[in-house]
Formats: sequence, C-alpha cells, structure tokens
Amino acid sequence: LIQSLGLSGGTNSFDDIERADVLFLTGANPTEAHTVVGARMKQAVLDGCKLVVADPRRIELSHLADEFLQLKPGSNVALFNALACAIVDEGALDRDFLAKHVEGADAYLDFVRTWTPERSEAITGVPAAQVRRAARIYASSHASAIFYGLGITEQSQGSPGVQCLINLALLTGNIGRPGSGVNPLRGQNNV
Repeated sequence: LIQSLGLSGGTNSFDDIERADVLFLTGANPTEAHTVVGARMKQAVLDGCKLVVADPRRIELSHLADEFLQLKPGSNVALFNALACAIVDEGALDRDFLAKHVEGADAYLDFVRTWTPERSEAITGVPAAQVRRAARIYASSHASAIFYGLGITEQSQGSPGVQCLINLALLTGNIGRPGSGVNPLRGQNNV
C-alpha cells in the first residue's frame, strides 16, 4: 500500500460501503471477524450492491455473492491477474485515469495480457467464464470497492497479492472516489 499509494491504510472509510455499487471481497470473513463491517456489507448487498467474493472457503457472504470465485489456496495472484486480463480484453479499463495517474501502465498491460482467465483456470480452479463475469461486474461500476484480509496478506505472495488488488483498482479508476478504493481488513476488528 505504501509503495503504490503512499499510505499504509485503506483508501476509504467504512462509510463508503453504503456508497459502493460493487464490493469485491477476498481473503477475509467479515461477518465473523469484523462483525460491524460484515453487517454493513451484508446490508449493502441486500439493498442492491453487487458482490464478488474470491476465497477458498465458502464464507457467509459467498452465499449472497453475484459471483463466488472459489479459488485454490495460494492462487490469489493468478486469479487477480486473470481478472485484470479480462478487464483489458474487454476494453473495460479507464484509459484516462491510467494516463493521468499511473506510471508504467503500458508495461503492466503487456504483462497482464499474458494472464488469460484460461491460463489461470488450471492454477486457480476457477472457470475462465466465471472470471470474466466477475471482471465485468467489478469493472462496469462507477464505484467498486475492494476489501481484503489476512487470507491475502499472510501468504508467501502477500505483497504481490495486495499489489494486484491495487492494480485492479487503478486499472478501472476505482481510487479517489466515494464508494471505491482498496481497503484492508486487519487481523483484529479494532486495528
């Protein structure tokens, strides 16, 4: 977070849960570990917010998800890169945002095009068509927010996993607006 965004915390407040059109949740079980946040997410979904959950476990919120990406443990980076590839393939990226705010975008786009959902399917176990549907949901919204937890950060690829999530937000311009951003859910709910 510090390397890419200049701060070590979330880019938005939890009040933005109610402002989001899409929530992307990965590596966390907020209805058990962050109950207030989990309840807010659940209510937002019941009020019409779309939800994508990427987790090896079938958590409570996965039952409410528009797409539940049940990936193999440790395959987060492959999945996140495949989501980015699908966004690029479908032209759903925010080119104006990239031009104004992102350095090295062309090299990243070249790299991520190699991580097709079909390539990642063998690694993650998530069908390519499902990855593409989830990418469409995330990228088609004006306000998509990413929430992640220790299931991402406590892996051997924790830092690259967080970087991939930041890249998804940057790719779609989902930073710096109400209801968008990249938000860690720390190990304890009061951190």
